Amino acid sequence: VQLQASGGGLVQAGGSLRLSCAASGRTFSSYIMGWFRQAPGKEREFVASISWSGGTTYYADSVKGRFTMSRDNAKNAVYLQMHSLKPEDTAVYYCAAGRLPGASASVYDYWGQGTLVTVSS
Repeated sequence: VQLQASGGGLVQAGGSLRLSCAASGRTFSSYIMGWFRQAPGKEREFVASISWSGGTTYYADSVKGRFTMSRDNAKNAVYLQMHSLKPEDTAVYYCAAGRLPGASASVYDYWGQGTLVTVSS
């Protein structure tokens, strides 16, 4: 599976952005998908994940209630809708695909190249 994340950019605090991740491969619908982020000087951290069917989602406490992850298996794509953005959300955001559920980066087998989100105060 090859992943391509897009949609990042510069936004003011309180604003919104929608990230997209396009996937190649006919087995996309069988993968659990995740979003991670990495801020400068910090470790990569879990943001959200979604089951293969889209019926189950998990969120990091820091984004719960502000971010929504969804997927469209017909389009081989996942999305991360982000609202009420804060300066601390500034990071490179990565989409990832794996066979097992979890918030650890180690359970994901495939990674996109990342898209930069910058939230100004």
